Amino acid sequence: MTPDPVLRPLAADDAEAVLAAFRSAPDMARQGDVSTPTEARRYVDRLIDLAGPHRAFAVDDAGTCVGLVTVTVDAVNRSGWFWYWMHADHRGRGLAQRAAATVADWALSDGELERLELGHRVNNPASGAVARAAGFVREGTEREKFLVDGRRVDVAAYGRLRTDPAPSGARLSLFSGVCVPQER
Repeated sequence: MTPDPVLRPLAADDAEAVLAAFRSAPDMARQGDVSTPTEARRYVDRLIDLAGPHRAFAVDDAGTCVGLVTVTVDAVNRSGWFWYWMHADHRGRGLAQRAAATVADWALSDGELERLELGHRVNNPASGAVARAAGFVREGTEREKFLVDGRRVDVAAYGRLRTDPAPSGARLSLFSGVCVPQER
């Protein structure tokens, strides 16, 4: 019997799995420029630098990073930009929803943040489902915010406050060991 997926801090040795995820689907290009092992190492190094603003959690399935949920922290305002992705082979299993809910709960409690924000292309309903499952409330639409394949695309804007009710639903086990950067 294989163990349930868990969340853990992203680690330097996840670079190969990150590269595999970026190669798994064309839409991963929206998450950054990762097409070589060197770029994957740079991407991971930037996210695991505890002096930086990112708190990155790997969705670990049987010892392999198959997804990522990250909060980019604005310590001055005690808020964070929330983002996530999954390797294409692991989408549709509910892992992103469970992982996002777990990390959002952490960020608004142990992470000491008061507000989380995220945005997704309106033509990406799966990302909206993840946001809602994690307790985010749609706050509006940013018209023609992104340029994708030469076309302007609207973005659905979401927020979750510490005072919002936590969503129902399953969570992943969280092995954190991370901290929120202090105001500088």
